[in-house]
Amino acid sequence: MQTIGNNPLLWIVFLVIIAVMIAIDMLAMKNQGAHKISTKEALTWSAVWFSIALLFNLGLWIYLDQTATREVANDVSLAFFTGYLIEKALAIDNIFVFLMIFSYFSVPAQYQRRVLVYGVLGAIIMRAVMIVLGSALISRFHWVLYIFGAFLVFTAIKMWFSSEEKEDLGNNGLLKWVKKHIRLTDEFAEEKFFIVKNGIRYGTPLLLVLIMIELSDLIFAVDSIPAIFAVTTDPFIVFTSNIFAILGLRAMYFLLADMADRFHLLKFGLALVLGFIGVKMLVVEFWKIPVGVSLGVVFLLIAGSVVLSLYRPVKATEVK
Repeated sequence: MQTIGNNPLLWIVFLVIIAVMIAIDMLAMKNQGAHKISTKEALTWSAVWFSIALLFNLGLWIYLDQTATREVANDVSLAFFTGYLIEKALAIDNIFVFLMIFSYFSVPAQYQRRVLVYGVLGAIIMRAVMIVLGSALISRFHWVLYIFGAFLVFTAIKMWFSSEEKEDLGNNGLLKWVKKHIRLTDEFAEEKFFIVKNGIRYGTPLLLVLIMIELSDLIFAVDSIPAIFAVTTDPFIVFTSNIFAILGLRAMYFLLADMADRFHLLKFGLALVLGFIGVKMLVVEFWKIPVGVSLGVVFLLIAGSVVLSLYRPVKATEVK
Protein backbone atom coordinates (compact mmCIF):
# COMPACT_ATOMS: atom_id res chain seq x y z
CA MET A 1 0.00 0.00 0.00
CA GLN A 2 1.41 3.37 -1.02
CA THR A 3 1.92 5.89 1.75
CA ILE A 4 3.68 9.20 2.15
CA GLY A 5 4.65 7.99 5.61
CA ASN A 6 7.60 6.05 4.21
CA ASN A 7 9.74 9.00 5.27
CA PRO A 8 10.51 8.50 9.01
CA LEU A 9 10.87 12.27 9.41
CA LEU A 10 7.14 12.76 8.87
CA TRP A 11 6.31 10.30 11.64
CA ILE A 12 8.86 11.89 13.95
CA VAL A 13 7.43 15.37 13.41
CA PHE A 14 3.89 14.13 13.95
CA LEU A 15 4.73 12.14 17.11
CA VAL A 16 6.72 15.04 18.58
CA ILE A 17 3.82 17.44 18.01
CA ILE A 18 1.37 15.02 19.62
CA ALA A 19 3.68 14.27 22.57
CA VAL A 20 4.32 17.96 23.25
CA MET A 21 0.63 18.90 23.04
CA ILE A 22 -0.43 16.03 25.32
CA ALA A 23 2.29 16.98 27.82
CA ILE A 24 1.10 20.60 27.81
CA ASP A 25 -2.49 19.47 28.26
CA MET A 26 -1.61 17.14 31.15
CA LEU A 27 0.53 19.81 32.82
CA ALA A 28 -2.28 22.33 32.54
CA MET A 29 -4.68 19.83 34.09
CA LYS A 30 -2.30 19.19 36.98
CA ASN A 31 -1.66 22.87 37.67
CA GLN A 32 -5.30 23.93 37.46
CA GLY A 33 -6.63 21.08 39.58
CA ALA A 34 -10.19 19.79 39.48
CA HIS A 35 -12.55 22.46 38.19
CA LYS A 36 -15.49 22.88 35.86
CA ILE A 37 -14.36 23.74 32.34
CA SER A 38 -15.84 27.04 31.24
CA THR A 39 -17.15 27.69 27.74
CA LYS A 40 -14.30 30.17 27.21
CA GLU A 41 -11.65 27.60 28.18
CA ALA A 42 -13.26 24.92 26.01
CA LEU A 43 -13.47 27.31 23.06
CA THR A 44 -9.81 28.29 23.50
CA TRP A 45 -8.61 24.68 23.57
CA SER A 46 -10.85 23.78 20.62
CA ALA A 47 -9.29 26.61 18.62
CA VAL A 48 -5.80 25.45 19.65
CA TRP A 49 -6.36 21.85 18.56
CA PHE A 50 -7.98 22.94 15.29
CA SER A 51 -5.11 25.35 14.55
CA ILE A 52 -2.48 22.69 15.26
CA ALA A 53 -4.20 20.29 12.84
CA LEU A 54 -4.38 22.96 10.12
CA LEU A 55 -0.72 23.92 10.63
CA PHE A 56 0.31 20.27 10.38
CA ASN A 57 -1.70 19.92 7.18
CA LEU A 58 -0.12 23.09 5.80
CA GLY A 59 3.34 21.77 6.63
CA LEU A 60 2.45 18.50 4.92
CA TRP A 61 1.31 20.39 1.82
CA ILE A 62 4.54 22.43 1.69
CA TYR A 63 6.66 19.28 2.09
CA LEU A 64 4.84 17.41 -0.70
CA ASP A 65 4.81 20.47 -2.95
CA GLN A 66 8.60 20.55 -2.73
CA THR A 67 9.33 16.81 -2.80
CA ALA A 68 6.53 15.53 -5.06
CA THR A 69 4.14 17.60 -7.18
CA ARG A 70 1.57 20.31 -6.56
CA GLU A 71 -1.18 17.87 -7.53
CA VAL A 72 -0.03 15.30 -4.97
CA ALA A 73 0.21 18.00 -2.31
CA ASN A 74 -3.32 19.17 -3.03
CA ASP A 75 -4.77 15.65 -3.07
CA VAL A 76 -3.11 14.56 0.18
CA SER A 77 -3.91 17.74 2.11
CA LEU A 78 -7.54 17.56 0.95
CA ALA A 79 -7.74 13.91 2.02
CA PHE A 80 -6.29 14.83 5.42
CA PHE A 81 -8.82 17.60 5.99
CA THR A 82 -11.73 15.44 4.79
CA GLY A 83 -10.70 12.62 7.12
CA TYR A 84 -10.31 15.13 9.95
CA LEU A 85 -13.78 16.57 9.31
CA ILE A 86 -15.41 13.13 9.15
CA GLU A 87 -13.85 12.08 12.45
CA LYS A 88 -14.86 15.39 14.05
CA ALA A 89 -18.42 14.94 12.83
CA LEU A 90 -18.69 11.35 14.06
CA ALA A 91 -17.13 12.36 17.38
CA ILE A 92 -20.21 14.49 18.05
CA ASP A 93 -22.21 11.29 18.45
CA ASN A 94 -19.56 10.18 20.92
CA ILE A 95 -20.19 13.35 22.90
CA PHE A 96 -23.89 12.51 23.20
CA VAL A 97 -22.93 9.15 24.72
CA PHE A 98 -20.45 10.82 27.10
CA LEU A 99 -23.25 13.10 28.29
CA MET A 100 -25.49 10.10 28.92
CA ILE A 101 -22.75 8.30 30.89
CA PHE A 102 -21.86 11.31 33.03
CA SER A 103 -25.54 11.97 33.68
CA TYR A 104 -26.28 8.36 34.63
CA PHE A 105 -23.44 8.29 37.18
CA SER A 106 -24.10 11.90 38.30
CA VAL A 107 -20.44 12.82 37.80
CA PRO A 108 -19.68 16.32 39.14
CA ALA A 109 -18.56 18.67 36.35
CA GLN A 110 -15.16 19.27 37.96
CA TYR A 111 -14.31 15.54 37.80
CA GLN A 112 -15.28 14.95 34.19
CA ARG A 113 -12.11 16.40 32.71
CA ARG A 114 -9.73 13.75 34.08
CA VAL A 115 -11.94 10.92 32.80
CA LEU A 116 -11.98 12.46 29.33
CA VAL A 117 -8.20 12.90 29.28
CA TYR A 118 -7.64 9.19 29.92
CA GLY A 119 -10.52 8.39 27.60
CA VAL A 120 -8.80 10.25 24.77
CA LEU A 121 -5.47 8.51 25.45
CA GLY A 122 -7.22 5.15 25.36
CA ALA A 123 -8.97 6.12 22.13
CA ILE A 124 -5.62 6.94 20.52
CA ILE A 125 -4.22 3.51 21.38
CA MET A 126 -7.33 1.69 20.16
CA ARG A 127 -7.42 3.62 16.89
CA ALA A 128 -3.72 3.00 16.29
CA VAL A 129 -4.28 -0.76 16.61
CA MET A 130 -7.38 -0.70 14.40
CA ILE A 131 -5.73 1.42 11.71
CA VAL A 132 -2.75 -0.94 11.54
CA LEU A 133 -5.06 -3.94 11.25
CA GLY A 134 -7.32 -2.21 8.73
CA SER A 135 -4.39 -1.15 6.56
CA ALA A 136 -2.97 -4.66 6.60
CA LEU A 137 -6.31 -6.16 5.61
CA ILE A 138 -6.95 -3.67 2.80
CA SER A 139 -3.44 -4.03 1.37
CA ARG A 140 -3.84 -7.80 1.21
CA PHE A 141 -7.57 -8.15 0.58
CA HIS A 142 -8.97 -5.21 -1.38
CA TRP A 143 -12.50 -6.61 -1.11
CA VAL A 144 -12.46 -5.75 2.60
CA LEU A 145 -13.42 -2.23 1.49
CA TYR A 146 -16.79 -3.59 0.39
CA ILE A 147 -17.31 -5.16 3.81
CA PHE A 148 -16.48 -1.81 5.41
CA GLY A 149 -18.92 -0.10 3.06
CA ALA A 150 -21.75 -2.53 3.79
CA PHE A 151 -21.09 -2.22 7.51
CA LEU A 152 -21.30 1.58 7.34
CA VAL A 153 -24.57 1.45 5.43
CA PHE A 154 -25.97 -0.96 8.04
CA THR A 155 -24.76 1.32 10.84
CA ALA A 156 -26.30 4.35 9.14
CA ILE A 157 -29.70 2.64 8.89
CA LYS A 158 -29.50 1.53 12.51
CA MET A 159 -28.50 5.03 13.66
CA TRP A 160 -31.34 6.64 11.69
CA PHE A 161 -34.08 4.45 13.16
CA SER A 162 -32.68 4.38 16.70
CA SER A 163 -31.88 8.09 16.92
CA GLU A 164 -34.84 8.74 19.23
CA GLU A 165 -34.17 5.76 21.48
CA LYS A 166 -32.27 6.17 24.72
CA GLU A 167 -30.06 3.42 26.05
CA ASP A 168 -30.60 2.19 29.59
CA LEU A 169 -27.14 1.87 31.10
CA GLY A 170 -28.60 0.01 34.05
CA ASN A 171 -29.07 -3.01 31.76
CA ASN A 172 -25.58 -2.83 30.23
CA GLY A 173 -23.95 -6.27 30.47
CA LEU A 174 -20.39 -5.00 30.88
CA LEU A 175 -21.42 -2.62 33.63
CA LYS A 176 -23.12 -5.45 35.52
CA TRP A 177 -20.05 -7.67 35.10
CA VAL A 178 -17.67 -4.98 36.41
CA LYS A 179 -19.88 -4.35 39.45
CA LYS A 180 -19.76 -8.07 40.26
CA HIS A 181 -15.99 -8.49 39.89
CA ILE A 182 -14.54 -5.25 41.25
CA ARG A 183 -14.89 -3.88 44.77
CA LEU A 184 -16.55 -0.51 44.43
CA THR A 185 -17.47 2.41 46.64
CA ASP A 186 -20.67 4.39 46.25
CA GLU A 187 -19.11 7.82 46.63
CA PHE A 188 -16.66 9.84 44.55
CA ALA A 189 -13.21 10.51 45.98
CA GLU A 190 -12.34 13.67 44.07
CA GLU A 191 -10.69 12.63 40.76
CA LYS A 192 -9.41 9.28 42.06
CA PHE A 193 -10.20 6.01 40.31
CA PHE A 194 -9.15 3.91 43.31
CA ILE A 195 -9.04 4.39 47.07
CA VAL A 196 -7.76 2.20 49.89
CA LYS A 197 -9.91 1.43 52.94
CA ASN A 198 -8.58 -0.76 55.76
CA GLY A 199 -5.81 -1.97 53.48
CA ILE A 200 -8.26 -3.01 50.72
CA ARG A 201 -8.33 -1.30 47.33
CA TYR A 202 -11.72 -0.15 46.04
CA GLY A 203 -12.72 1.34 42.74
CA THR A 204 -14.68 4.58 42.78
CA PRO A 205 -17.71 5.38 40.59
CA LEU A 206 -15.26 7.33 38.43
CA LEU A 207 -13.58 4.03 37.50
CA LEU A 208 -16.91 2.73 36.19
CA VAL A 209 -17.34 5.93 34.20
CA LEU A 210 -13.87 5.53 32.67
CA ILE A 211 -14.61 1.92 31.67
CA MET A 212 -17.85 2.96 29.97
CA ILE A 213 -16.12 5.88 28.22
CA GLU A 214 -13.40 3.56 26.86
CA LEU A 215 -16.02 1.07 25.70
CA SER A 216 -17.91 3.80 23.84
CA ASP A 217 -14.61 4.93 22.26
CA LEU A 218 -14.04 1.40 21.00
CA ILE A 219 -17.54 1.15 19.54
CA PHE A 220 -17.28 4.48 17.74
CA ALA A 221 -13.81 3.64 16.43
CA VAL A 222 -15.39 0.68 14.64
CA ASP A 223 -17.50 3.21 12.70
CA SER A 224 -15.01 6.02 12.17
CA ILE A 225 -11.96 4.03 11.03
CA PRO A 226 -13.71 2.40 8.02
CA ALA A 227 -15.24 5.79 7.20
CA ILE A 228 -11.84 7.43 6.82
CA PHE A 229 -10.54 4.51 4.74
CA ALA A 230 -13.25 5.53 2.27
CA VAL A 231 -11.39 8.83 1.80
CA THR A 232 -7.87 7.44 1.59
CA THR A 233 -6.12 4.15 2.21
CA ASP A 234 -2.84 5.85 3.10
CA PRO A 235 -2.18 4.72 6.70
CA PHE A 236 -0.27 7.92 7.52
CA ILE A 237 -3.13 10.19 6.48
CA VAL A 238 -5.75 7.96 8.12
CA PHE A 239 -3.82 7.88 11.39
CA THR A 240 -2.77 11.54 11.60
CA SER A 241 -6.15 13.00 10.62
CA ASN A 242 -7.92 10.67 13.05
CA ILE A 243 -5.61 11.40 15.98
CA PHE A 244 -5.68 15.18 15.50
CA ALA A 245 -9.48 15.05 15.52
CA ILE A 246 -9.58 12.84 18.63
CA LEU A 247 -7.20 15.07 20.58
CA GLY A 248 -9.73 17.89 20.41
CA LEU A 249 -12.58 15.67 21.61
CA ARG A 250 -12.36 16.69 25.26
CA ALA A 251 -12.49 20.41 24.50
CA MET A 252 -15.34 19.86 22.04
CA TYR A 253 -17.27 17.94 24.69
CA PHE A 254 -17.20 20.84 27.14
CA LEU A 255 -18.00 23.26 24.33
CA LEU A 256 -21.10 21.36 23.21
CA ALA A 257 -22.22 19.72 26.47
CA ASP A 258 -24.67 22.46 27.41
CA MET A 259 -26.02 22.75 23.85
CA ALA A 260 -26.48 19.08 22.94
CA ASP A 261 -30.26 19.16 23.27
CA ARG A 262 -30.46 21.97 20.72
CA PHE A 263 -28.90 19.76 18.00
CA HIS A 264 -31.61 17.08 18.13
CA LEU A 265 -31.48 16.43 14.37
CA LEU A 266 -27.71 15.99 14.25
CA LYS A 267 -27.89 12.22 14.59
CA PHE A 268 -29.90 12.07 11.37
CA GLY A 269 -27.16 14.09 9.67
CA LEU A 270 -24.51 11.72 11.02
CA ALA A 271 -26.52 8.72 9.80
CA LEU A 272 -26.63 10.25 6.31
CA VAL A 273 -22.86 10.86 6.45
CA LEU A 274 -22.19 7.21 7.31
CA GLY A 275 -24.62 6.08 4.63
CA PHE A 276 -22.99 8.27 1.98
CA ILE A 277 -19.50 7.05 2.90
CA GLY A 278 -20.66 3.43 2.90
CA VAL A 279 -22.21 3.79 -0.56
CA LYS A 280 -19.05 5.49 -1.78
CA MET A 281 -17.03 2.43 -0.75
CA LEU A 282 -19.49 0.04 -2.37
CA VAL A 283 -19.45 1.78 -5.77
CA VAL A 284 -15.72 2.60 -5.84
CA GLU A 285 -15.07 0.17 -8.72
CA PHE A 286 -17.74 1.81 -10.89
CA TRP A 287 -17.62 5.44 -9.78
CA LYS A 288 -14.81 6.97 -7.78
CA ILE A 289 -16.28 9.99 -6.03
CA PRO A 290 -13.65 12.76 -5.77
CA VAL A 291 -12.40 13.61 -2.28
CA GLY A 292 -13.47 17.24 -2.78
CA VAL A 293 -17.05 16.12 -3.46
CA SER A 294 -16.99 13.91 -0.35
CA LEU A 295 -15.79 16.86 1.73
CA GLY A 296 -18.60 19.05 0.41
CA VAL A 297 -21.28 16.41 1.00
CA VAL A 298 -20.12 15.71 4.57
CA PHE A 299 -19.99 19.42 5.38
CA LEU A 300 -23.44 20.09 3.92
CA LEU A 301 -25.04 17.15 5.75
CA ILE A 302 -23.61 18.15 9.13
CA ALA A 303 -24.20 21.88 8.67
CA GLY A 304 -27.69 21.22 7.34
CA SER A 305 -28.69 19.07 10.32
CA VAL A 306 -27.36 21.72 12.72
CA VAL A 307 -29.25 24.54 10.96
CA LEU A 308 -32.46 22.51 10.85
CA SER A 309 -32.08 21.69 14.55
CA LEU A 310 -31.90 25.39 15.36
CA TYR A 311 -34.70 26.24 12.93
CA ARG A 312 -36.99 23.56 14.35
CA PRO A 313 -36.16 23.40 18.08
CA VAL A 314 -37.50 20.66 20.30
CA LYS A 315 -40.77 21.62 21.93
CA ALA A 316 -40.78 21.82 25.70
CA THR A 317 -43.37 19.04 25.85
CA GLU A 318 -41.00 16.73 23.96
CA VAL A 319 -38.11 17.19 26.37
CA LYS A 320 -38.22 14.65 29.15
